[in-house]
Amino acid sequence: MRKFEIPEHYKSSIISKIKESRENEDPRKRNFSPTMLDFGEVRFFIARHFGFCYGVENAIEIAFRTIELYPGKKIFLLSEMIHNPGVNDDLKSKGVKFLTDTSGNHLLDWNELKPKDIVIIPAFGTTIEIQESLKKIGVDVYKFNTTCPFVEKVWNRSAQLGKQNYTIVIHGKSYHEETRATFSHTVKNSPSVIVRNLDETKILGSAILGKITAGEFYSYFNGKFSQDFKVEKDLRKIGVVNQTTMLSTETQEIAEYLKNVMISKYGLEYLNNHFADTRDTLCYATYDNQQSTFELIKQKADLAIIVGGYNSSNTSHIVELCEEKLPAYFISSADKIISKEIIKHFDIHTNTEKLTKDFLPDVKVPVDILITSGASCPDADVERVMRKILSFYTNLKPVEEVLANALT
Repeated sequence: MRKFEIPEHYKSSIISKIKESRENEDPRKRNFSPTMLDFGEVRFFIARHFGFCYGVENAIEIAFRTIELYPGKKIFLLSEMIHNPGVNDDLKSKGVKFLTDTSGNHLLDWNELKPKDIVIIPAFGTTIEIQESLKKIGVDVYKFNTTCPFVEKVWNRSAQLGKQNYTIVIHGKSYHEETRATFSHTVKNSPSVIVRNLDETKILGSAILGKITAGEFYSYFNGKFSQDFKVEKDLRKIGVVNQTTMLSTETQEIAEYLKNVMISKYGLEYLNNHFADTRDTLCYATYDNQQSTFELIKQKADLAIIVGGYNSSNTSHIVELCEEKLPAYFISSADKIISKEIIKHFDIHTNTEKLTKDFLPDVKVPVDILITSGASCPDADVERVMRKILSFYTNLKPVEEVLANALT
């Protein structure tokens, strides 16, 4: 795996040693169990995989290298580089301006753009329509494109299926930048429809089986299907791709459900004529992080802390998994831990921050805490969270001793 040059302040000496040791002992990633750091009064269970993925490190390297190589140039980001407030604030502090917000709303007048200006395409990619708008201005849309290779893999697979007359079913959030980009690229080659979850997929299945009318389909999926979509014609051959940050298990569940729908309608012997196997489009990093979370929550613990940007899709899915098993606190930084008694954390169900008191057990020793983060979260943020919690305790083992015990 290629090594990227990212700013030193995003790195953690503690996390780096853990990840390096685990990779050396398990290069084929067969062991997803967590690493325990036993400080005495506090024990942290660190997920096997978390933090910056390939696509994120690639985007960060390109962005910071561009700033370094083009001093004095006007540099714009099409939207958030990644869903992490710290990284985006770093870029803003270096003079980078954001053209749109995460919903695609313009933050600046695009008439300000000149052909010689630099526009960085974020890791999520962008729509063909936005690319064309930038080209008309004369902006180079390829030189500073940080679109994740695994997102492009989804686009390429969709294009292949489109040439074979398959309709593309996109598992994703219709408002998310990546899904908007994927939808834009897929409709170029094939009819497309977006499903958010298995419940929506079952409505799609009902349309395939003729259990609901075309009108009911159009009403239910309003704004989520391609122009001139014909239910009677365009649901005869389908393939499922995903927003790479969605739960991979849910994508597989959706694909399996639709596969069975096609078997029900056309028969097993004709399945290959109506359903495409697209398992090869699942993002390895999302899969690894989620499998690591499944193993992490098998560990008996008092609470879980998940670190990441609140608008990070992959992080919110990790939170969902954790909160099914134990109290889970989603925080963007160590600053959200106000004291030993109070934590300010994000509720993914109400999209608001809230205060929780007595989040750390007062009488139990040791306190067992699960720790993980999203794919756009710097390891340094995770270390700061750990050190903040450790600061509330006095009788602790030294970090060097703890690491030595954990990694031998």
